[in-house]
Amino acid sequence: MSSMRFHLPPGGDCPPEVAARRIWLSLAQFNEKLPELLQRGFPPPDPTTGNYDLDAIDTWRRARHPQIFRPNLTPVSTARDARDVVRARLAGARDG
Repeated sequence: MSSMRFHLPPGGDCPPEVAARRIWLSLAQFNEKLPELLQRGFPPPDPTTGNYDLDAIDTWRRARHPQIFRPNLTPVSTARDARDVVRARLAGARDG
């Protein structure tokens, strides 16, 4: 079993060879699968440079698994105004 060894930059634009490596494909495999990838929303190359945005590729990869990589994993705060809480408690004490 052979292993591919290479260093990928953390983000930014890159040539097709590096975009292919980001999703563990050879350049030939990447070019073969690119039409299907683009149909599935894979980020297209820059029309001027032909380079791919590694950050966009990572976002696309994570978007395939929304149950794991939700945009907001931290629950939204549901803090209430203290005045409303006091009024409700006082009303409950009068009624009770």
